[in-house]
Amino acid sequence: MSQTITLYVDGACKGNPGLGGWGAYIITEQAEHKLYGGEANTTNNRMELTAAIEGISFCPQHAKLIIWTDSNYVKQGITEWIHGWKKKNWKDVKNPDLWQQLDQVCADRNIEWNWIKGHAGHAGNEMADQLANLGVQQPDKQHIVVPESEWIGHQLSTPETKKKSENDWLLDDPFGFDMTDTHEPEDDFSQDLPEQIQVESDATILASDATVANSAEQDIISSDSAQSTTAAHPHVVTTPATLNIQGPRQLILDTETTGFYFQDSDRIIEVGAIEMINRKLTGSSIHIYINPEKPVGESENIHGISDDFLKDKPKYAEIADVLFEYLKGAEIIAHNASFDMNFLDMEFKRAGLGRLSEVCEVTDTLALAKSKHPGQKNSLDALVRRYDIPARDRTFHGALLDAEILSDVYLAMTGGQVSFDMDALSQHESHGQQNSRQRVQVDLPIIFPEPEELERHETWVKQFEEKHGKPCFFVK
Repeated sequence: MSQTITLYVDGACKGNPGLGGWGAYIITEQAEHKLYGGEANTTNNRMELTAAIEGISFCPQHAKLIIWTDSNYVKQGITEWIHGWKKKNWKDVKNPDLWQQLDQVCADRNIEWNWIKGHAGHAGNEMADQLANLGVQQPDKQHIVVPESEWIGHQLSTPETKKKSENDWLLDDPFGFDMTDTHEPEDDFSQDLPEQIQVESDATILASDATVANSAEQDIISSDSAQSTTAAHPHVVTTPATLNIQGPRQLILDTETTGFYFQDSDRIIEVGAIEMINRKLTGSSIHIYINPEKPVGESENIHGISDDFLKDKPKYAEIADVLFEYLKGAEIIAHNASFDMNFLDMEFKRAGLGRLSEVCEVTDTLALAKSKHPGQKNSLDALVRRYDIPARDRTFHGALLDAEILSDVYLAMTGGQVSFDMDALSQHESHGQQNSRQRVQVDLPIIFPEPEELERHETWVKQFEEKHGKPCFFVK
């Protein structure tokens, strides 16, 4: 039997472009391998791609590879977008040299791609991050295998270099614009997509390294949220909440379909939704690709999802229960919400579950934008530009990508004054406590004027009245 190898790959960049490094932490059945390298003038996305290329190239051709990356640019690029790029002969694609290399090294291999949240304490991802930062510090080193003598447990003896800089809302700011490691700096193609941990049904995929596996798996399944359990269907990707917040659920949602007309046999092919509570993105999300049981036709030019990609995906009836359970009771926030809700109502009704709109509130951000910006363009792209939200590549639309973008837009459009005690309030509520604020009583001192100050004031008032023929307005 062929062996199973687990890879954690990561890239880092000091400046974008700037000094860059890549790292690959490879766990085989017999040993562990740590690879890194760097370049003097590169971008973060190029380093993410290079890490994947080098890590895969290091492994035997016959082995099954389970790859974890914190870059959805890499994960979705190689599993989804690349099919459309090839059809367009790589036209308008950034980093085509590296994408073609990655496509070549993946050819005829058994590879399972997974996304993992960066800087979340997952041992394998943290090791890959350290290796990438080591590459940043030694850009003249193109490919280094770290000797075991330089390991300190699972830590490398190297100072930590911050991989990604935030150029959007403040991290964990009091207004609730939670952007914890969701965006990489503006790059030459795309930024990482929404925070999610794509957990496949096989819970033992990290078993080749018990230490790393236990740490990562514990983080993945430790959520207390009732909506954050791993879905029963292997094609439904749910992520657990990383923030334990009490309050009404809001789900920023988007769908991709075979066409525009739910009445005319068009079907849903992708659903993506991310959870928000008290204006905080909790980290919980759901993502599903669906076999529409009909050709996608010209809609492929919009979303880049092909018939070949969808042929082994579940039919809607197979995932309807799981999706309905995740969505019901929440406030659905969508752009041109009637489009998404009409399709979802049609699909759920066809599956025998009734209309989603009857068990959910719905907020249409398109209607909200039109009321705030009448007479202006209010497409998602237009709102991204209007609110100075960091751009992502939207050569092809994707449900989860558009949901993440919409969450930024919604928070910006509705970003009025919010209590600075929001985090503290949520923490109290999570323990079932009643939060009460006490008014601070401050006795302000009264400062009376000196006699000579009063005399100078009276003199000035008389001079004003003599000059203008009327008294000062503050004189009684």
